[in-house]
Amino acid sequence: MEIANNIVLTKPFSLRNDSDSDSEENYSAPNLLQRILSLLKNVRPGSDLTLFQLPPLFNFPKSQLQCYGESVYSTSSDLLSKCNTGQCKIERLISVVAWSISTTRPPLFGVAPYNPILGETHHVSKGNLNVLLEQVLHHPSVSALHATDETENIEIIWCQYPAAKFNGTSVEAQVHGKRKLRLLNHGETYEMNSPNLFIRILPVTGVDWIGNVNIRCIETGLVAELSYISQSFFGFGGNRRLIKGKIIDSLTSKVLFRVNGHWDSTVTLKDTSNGEERVIYDAKEVISRLQAPTVKDAESVWPTESALIWSSLSQAILSKDWEKAREAKKIVEQKQREVSRERESKGETWVPKHFILSQSKEGSWDCLPIQKWVPPSPIVTL
Repeated sequence: MEIANNIVLTKPFSLRNDSDSDSEENYSAPNLLQRILSLLKNVRPGSDLTLFQLPPLFNFPKSQLQCYGESVYSTSSDLLSKCNTGQCKIERLISVVAWSISTTRPPLFGVAPYNPILGETHHVSKGNLNVLLEQVLHHPSVSALHATDETENIEIIWCQYPAAKFNGTSVEAQVHGKRKLRLLNHGETYEMNSPNLFIRILPVTGVDWIGNVNIRCIETGLVAELSYISQSFFGFGGNRRLIKGKIIDSLTSKVLFRVNGHWDSTVTLKDTSNGEERVIYDAKEVISRLQAPTVKDAESVWPTESALIWSSLSQAILSKDWEKAREAKKIVEQKQREVSRERESKGETWVPKHFILSQSKEGSWDCLPIQKWVPPSPIVTL
């Protein structure tokens, strides 16, 4: 954990069996299930939980923006550069598939990140990769991400917004929006979506990623179809965190490879033409031993930075001072409401600083970065 000038940065989520990760000790709390069940008295099956506010006892010390950002910049090995160095289009797509799987991180049951406030940002650099996120809309909660690597000539653009619903014995958060990875040296753009977060309350508690993820290269016509599969309703069986799929040449409809494995361990690729099999993703190598970012220049950190806005709340949660945590969260929320009222009284419309936000006729949101390249950040990670 890094604390500098009231900027609080904690370790990202690593594998549950990672001995170097103490996230669970920091974020867990006693009698968690009992408190969650008490909260459910306030919601009904089918309820939209997008605006539901959790008390600090159910938060872990970071914003949702930080969680999104960590899935891009917090890795122990550089899968992103491998996407660019692939010798042919199929090898580059395979590398993109492995990188996409690496953005899926093990969640914790019973705790959730802070809902970002409007205009909140998270800005971190890792080597030549600079990552910037901004909360561009509050209702619904739309988050935008722009990441660039000028050395590798890579660009990432995300625009996503979760919609959570209570289903009686579970909660499913559908993650809407698109993710784009551009390999500018090759003139290739890969579009993909995110799996959905599934929280099981009864009969056995658990949290997992589920659903279908499609990765498509617009220029080559190559497509990867992946399915994230959780354990059974009763929590038994060997399918926990299973991932299955295939890579297809959409121009010929030919299945080129089969994908199989577990996204929190290893994922293999089998060539349908000769039966050869190889490991394309090893979670232990990629998302273990992850460290918290550090502050290189505290004075240059933007006042909108997540780790600064929520610093008092994060420190209180880490100290398990829940009364102080409630007060700290109340202060942030009250300030947000005051700024909103002041803006409305002046007849002003809030405009994102780093992105152009648009909405289609169908109601989906899109975000375009204003700058071509993300600048280096005073917050860095190895």
